[in-house]
Amino acid sequence: MFNQDVPRRRFLKFAALGAAGAALTELGTASTIVAQQRPAGMDSAAGYVGLKLGVASYSLRNFSRQQAIEMTKALGTQYINLKSVHLPYEASPAEIAAARREIEAAGLKIVGGGMITFETDTDEGVRKYFDYAKAAGMPVIVGTSKPAVLPRIEKFAKQYDIKVAFHNHGPEDENFPSPYDVLKAVKGMDSRMGLCMDIGHTVRTGTDPVRAAADAGPRLLDMHAKDLRDLKVKESQCIVGEGKIPIAALFRQLEATRYPGYVNLEYEIDEKDPMPGMKQSFAYMRGVLAGLATRA
Repeated sequence: MFNQDVPRRRFLKFAALGAAGAALTELGTASTIVAQQRPAGMDSAAGYVGLKLGVASYSLRNFSRQQAIEMTKALGTQYINLKSVHLPYEASPAEIAAARREIEAAGLKIVGGGMITFETDTDEGVRKYFDYAKAAGMPVIVGTSKPAVLPRIEKFAKQYDIKVAFHNHGPEDENFPSPYDVLKAVKGMDSRMGLCMDIGHTVRTGTDPVRAAADAGPRLLDMHAKDLRDLKVKESQCIVGEGKIPIAALFRQLEATRYPGYVNLEYEIDEKDPMPGMKQSFAYMRGVLAGLATRA
């Protein structure tokens, strides 16, 4: 078991603050949203605004794109990583452009897309996903592939100037079970080739996500956040803060390294009614950030 060195009860008083902040941000501006997630002592001159909490839209997979937009806004964040259920790969360029306008007009920022599987080691098979990401304005593709496909993906990552964050998927994943499998595979490649660390799948491999985040350094391009009551059991996923993943220690590590990416909540349970659990998860994560700020 990993040591959660900042106890959950320490942040109970901040959870209410986080929940209130979420409600206020729904009515506020994008700058207000960022300010609420900004740790004390940030260096504004350097452009660091602290950890940015977003939504992996897979959490809202049972809902339409318009519903997902409204639900994301209700969570008090402007950041969304789109799953294909909300923006199909098969959509025409005009349809993708219209969807992008719809999302951006609602005040949301598309911070990535995925998870995308690169099935074939061909230019056509890889290019189609980069064309999709470019049309949608995605700066990051969260993806997976056979390791042999990585050199071809790297070629298109450089050509399109789009980052590719390879997603570790736990013990069942034959390609990248652990963050370290991704880091080994992309070692020496272009800096746009990196890791999307899914912290739930990470702990199931026996890997400490705090140490992995530190070891990944600038290769850490994206993150999927969740929590588990049993660090070995996928089905034990729970509201963030009610499990055993060391969220506070992880957030402190990310702030220490001035992690520039996004921490996207991927809430895979309660798929028919995810909002209560997602709101509580955001309240806890915001409470953690508030607690860390008091120690700065």
